[in-house]
Amino acid sequence: MAWIMLAVAGILEVVWAYAMKQSNGFTRLVPTLITFVTMAASFALLSVSMRTIPLGTAYTVWTGIGAVGAFVVGVAALGEQLNLARVCAALLIVCGLVLMKLSSAE
Repeated sequence: MAWIMLAVAGILEVVWAYAMKQSNGFTRLVPTLITFVTMAASFALLSVSMRTIPLGTAYTVWTGIGAVGAFVVGVAALGEQLNLARVCAALLIVCGLVLMKLSSAE
């Protein structure tokens, strides 16, 4: 269950990062509210998952999901640049996440 909560926390990190971008520096109310609500939920789920998942593993997986997710959303929804170097960087992050999960005692 902790891994599911951690995955949801990572997905919520992507949501709040996208909403923060859409808030235009916190000048738009709805995206600003979405940012803060999903940020709080993401932190709460991360915190609960850390009851059983080691700190280094949980934090690395959480930030990795956020980083790769934000990259995908940036390319898919915001028209950000997609090139071989950025794809390779994202794949390396995913490889690190898989290795972190496989090396965890939990």
